Amino acid sequence: MQTEFTIATQGPGFHDITSAVAAWVQGTGVRGTGLLTLFVRHTSCSLLVQENADPDVRRDLQDFLERIAPRADDPSMRWLRHTTEGPDDMPAHLRAALLPVSLSIPVTDGRLALGTWQGLYLVEHRDAPHRRRVAAHLSP
Repeated sequence: MQTEFTIATQGPGFHDITSAVAAWVQGTGVRGTGLLTLFVRHTSCSLLVQENADPDVRRDLQDFLERIAPRADDPSMRWLRHTTEGPDDMPAHLRAALLPVSLSIPVTDGRLALGTWQGLYLVEHRDAPHRRRVAAHLSP
């Protein structure tokens, strides 16, 4: 079974997609075990399994990403060549190269087999709002 999720983003950050994905898995009628694969269809955002209880974790991760790949108008990034799409574009590609663009999540008894404090996130790396597409495939 396959579907596609569209996630509207409003700029950089972590967008929780856990509920939407879990609802779709439950709605498929799969009651046994399986494997869910998620794949983001863009090159300047990522997918991540991460802490879902304390928002400071996501804020710290966002700050970390901004420190290791600052905007192209930061003096430390003057070595970048690809700057025609704005100062946030190439750093977004760098961040996406460091984080996964696909995830595999076990399904047990028709539910995502996530840990107690885990959630699924689309991580937006661009400044402007986007409509991101995530393809999902559930193998029973």
